[in-house]
Amino acid sequence: MADDVEQIRALIEEWAAAVHRGDLRTVVAEHAEDIVMFDVPPPYEGLRGMDAYREVWPPFFVWQAEGAEFAVEELEVVAGQDVAFAYALLRCGTPEELAARPGLRLRLTLGLRKEAGRWLIAHEHHSFPCEPGPPPE
Repeated sequence: MADDVEQIRALIEEWAAAVHRGDLRTVVAEHAEDIVMFDVPPPYEGLRGMDAYREVWPPFFVWQAEGAEFAVEELEVVAGQDVAFAYALLRCGTPEELAARPGLRLRLTLGLRKEAGRWLIAHEHHSFPCEPGPPPE
């Protein structure tokens, strides 16, 4: 299982680096065809399927190219024989956004399954905390 955990950690780290680079091919590479993603922006019912998943990234990459950061800070992985989950905190924002809210982190939860000996992301959930009070420090 330790090898599976390391494979999944590497998969997620490479996915995050690809998001930061705006590399769509690598971003979608290790995802199941029936991916379900719940994201911060609409649609509120989430995205289902690879076509919908692929379509959501280009507008994000435009924003990313303005100098935004997308980097894993903390990552935990739990792997079984053929299913796994991971959760992470990421710095995600423009320099101005991160300066104004230095403690803000994107929360990421992933569900994975092993198909033909290969780990694939089957579920992705991105969220930011709802903050009624002052921004985190």
